[in-house]
Amino acid sequence: MGQLKPYPHQYYRDYLNLEKILNSQHLLSQKYGHSAHDEMLFIIVHQVYELWLKQILYELDSLLEIFHKDEIQESHISWGVARLERIIEIQKILIDQINVLETMTPMDFLDFRDFLIPASGFQSVQFRIIENKLGLDIKDRYSYGNTNYLTHLNKLDQKKVRESESNRSLFELIEQWLERTPFLDWGSTSFWKEYESAVQEMLSSDQHLIETNNKLSKAEKEKHLLEYKKTETSFGAVLDSIEHAKLVTERKWRLSHKATQAALLIYLYRDQPILYNPYRLLTKVCDMDELFTAWRYRHALMVSRMIGRKIGTGGTTESDYLNKTAEKHRIFSDIAALSTFLIPRSALPKLPAEVENNLGFFYHTMVK
Repeated sequence: MGQLKPYPHQYYRDYLNLEKILNSQHLLSQKYGHSAHDEMLFIIVHQVYELWLKQILYELDSLLEIFHKDEIQESHISWGVARLERIIEIQKILIDQINVLETMTPMDFLDFRDFLIPASGFQSVQFRIIENKLGLDIKDRYSYGNTNYLTHLNKLDQKKVRESESNRSLFELIEQWLERTPFLDWGSTSFWKEYESAVQEMLSSDQHLIETNNKLSKAEKEKHLLEYKKTETSFGAVLDSIEHAKLVTERKWRLSHKATQAALLIYLYRDQPILYNPYRLLTKVCDMDELFTAWRYRHALMVSRMIGRKIGTGGTTESDYLNKTAEKHRIFSDIAALSTFLIPRSALPKLPAEVENNLGFFYHTMVK
């Protein structure tokens, strides 16, 4: 064995660059002679946000690298799940940090609010890049102040964000991975016919329960039957490629038909040991998406509590904007909606022999 390399000794403060970090809080209220105690809290909370966003980007870039590979083995899926689990834990911290910020009262915030104009959290370049790398479609972006979201950034930051728009997103890479899954090549098997029969039996049972429920009024039955029809129609996203294409055109669905079927099969047969990690990956992606939604809603409540209906420092009613983005900026909602298409385990069609063979011991996807 060779000798260990004599690395130079490190000092805690120097290694963490604390001198720079701890001297990066410059209070405008002090600069302008109107000292506001809570401005320090405001700055530190937002700086910590940006540090956590940097870590999320670091994990997300690693995840993107995994899914850029031509061959994705089971061990790679495990790494992807680990990255997502870390992102999810960070997201929980981001939501909890709002509790710290809310120890500042609205009056305390007003003591320094006007010094911040026109700066806004919307100008967080890292968060815009995260949205793009995850796969937020430009057509689905809620307009901030009725302008393109890039116009609120300076030229350098606009360039950084544009670069993130031009690369393949996590949504696109996961979609392509699903489309390449080997167990989709089923030849002339009757699996989907058997699945459709099981679905019809389940839906007919639901319809019968509604129609024979004496506790429901006529109006209530009509309402529930209308929802039942919507559910029945939604199965077209899986069972009918033409209906699926229509949903995509109407922007009611985004995931490709082939990827949707593959994802559903992973959900239906997740008890197969080899599909467990792919199932975990898909559920973690949905967890991450939901936590960003939860953060936006929680942030909106905090903003509303702080400034009410006032215009935010960025020039818009920020609580309204955050509420709208929470509704519109879901990226993996198609995967989350797969629960609509699940059927009882007892009704699952038996996997064709060739499919079970394709599942095999080594789960991998190859570019053909």
